[in-house]
Amino acid sequence: MLFLGLPGISRRLHAWVDKVPSQCAVCHAWPSQRVCNACVMRFAQPATRCRRCALRVPAGVDVCGACLQNPPSFDACIAAVDYAYPWTDALTQFKFRGDPGWARALATLMRSTPWMEPALDAADRVLAVPLSTERLRERGFNQAALLARQLAGAKADGHTLLRLHATEAQSGLPRAQRLRNLRGAFAVEPAHAASLRGQRVVLIDDVMTTGATLHAATLALREAGVAHVTAAVLARTELN
Repeated sequence: MLFLGLPGISRRLHAWVDKVPSQCAVCHAWPSQRVCNACVMRFAQPATRCRRCALRVPAGVDVCGACLQNPPSFDACIAAVDYAYPWTDALTQFKFRGDPGWARALATLMRSTPWMEPALDAADRVLAVPLSTERLRERGFNQAALLARQLAGAKADGHTLLRLHATEAQSGLPRAQRLRNLRGAFAVEPAHAASLRGQRVVLIDDVMTTGATLHAATLALREAGVAHVTAAVLARTELN
């Protein structure tokens, strides 16, 4: 984990404070962890989702029409919650307000999602979508890497998948433009490429919107011979 200067001290303090009971960040119940059980039950009910892209689908549907017509590069996708209140607020605090103490609570939420435990158990390694050097320096940590470490422990691998260059902000862009922006953005560390051949990988990110980032990262893993990729995210937007 990268921490820089005085902000790094603040982030380590946040991580320590997260282990001490306090108020629920959603309903403010006391004492509680970051999100109390009642709020998890209220705002994180399991949903029927497409097994390829994690969009909500009607009961009884396994794969959505879009994925039947144009399957994503990854083999499966698991999402814990919709990108909606209160998880949007939690992610804002986590990513943009320098509070990595959210990682444990959000990873716990992800781990409790149906099919997440079997995917992690079956994986040879768990990779996080990497940040560019510029973004990592600006933020001080990679939120996806913190989630991966909480989820997978020793299976979490922060050295194999690389981000070669920064891309312009993706929010608000259509999927085709996002894909163009991300072309060539990811690569596998050459020294680790051979060890990936034939492996099963879980690829972690915090939010999935169009899937362009996960698609581009998966293509780099496929080039190294990865046999199976399950994308796993905390939150899924309604866009596809």
